[in-house]
Amino acid sequence: MSSKTSVLEPLRVRVRRFQFIMGLGFIALIAGSILSVALTLRLSVRIQAVPVGVLRVALAVLLENLWVLGMLPVLCYGAARVMELRPWTTAGGAALTGAAFLNAMAFIQSGVYGLWAGDIGSVFSLAAFAGGVVLSARAVMMGRHAAAQQSVKTQAKAAERKSEYDEFLRAAEQGGARLEQREAQSTAGAGDPLTAAAVSATVASAPAQAPASDANGTASQAQASGGGAEPTATEEAGTSPATNPQAGKAPEA
Repeated sequence: MSSKTSVLEPLRVRVRRFQFIMGLGFIALIAGSILSVALTLRLSVRIQAVPVGVLRVALAVLLENLWVLGMLPVLCYGAARVMELRPWTTAGGAALTGAAFLNAMAFIQSGVYGLWAGDIGSVFSLAAFAGGVVLSARAVMMGRHAAAQQSVKTQAKAAERKSEYDEFLRAAEQGGARLEQREAQSTAGAGDPLTAAAVSATVASAPAQAPASDANGTASQAQASGGGAEPTATEEAGTSPATNPQAGKAPEA
């Protein structure tokens, strides 16, 4: 199924492009005919007043073929700005579409004579058709060139915006790195006094513990010495009363 779709895809693209070109021709014919009728109604009196017959025919043919000389190039230029079109294929296809419709209407009304009258007006009409094709092809080329320039400008603006965004991102990253460095420095600065205070507290507590231990040792020594002295005093006290009665009994003998 996918292989069939891939094979038919180029054909679908060509059909769509052909339909688009035919649409350009019909739209140009309808809009140009409306404009031609409006101008002919306003300028018919002045055109008829032109003394030179060839010039009068040329002006009439110009008004009749305004759709291919003015409207079709404008539409081709606008279409070429939007999508990629081939100049001569688009111009020739759209002009032939409009001309085929006009010739069909003329054949229905006047037969073969409506297709080719054989006078100078028919020659001017053929020249106008060829000129319209050339102008339309040039319009397609100009439209593609303008679209290419616009795409280049768009890419340049996108590149500038990207460079600006990269610079902003780089500056943001640098600012974040600086902020982290400052926070690290402030954390280290706050940690050093705490460490110094802890060390000083440890150093201060060590001498305080040393005298306390010395005092405890001295007290224990004093207790030991006091305990040893009490029996001596007792003995002295005990011996002294014993000796005293004996000392009192001696005169009686």
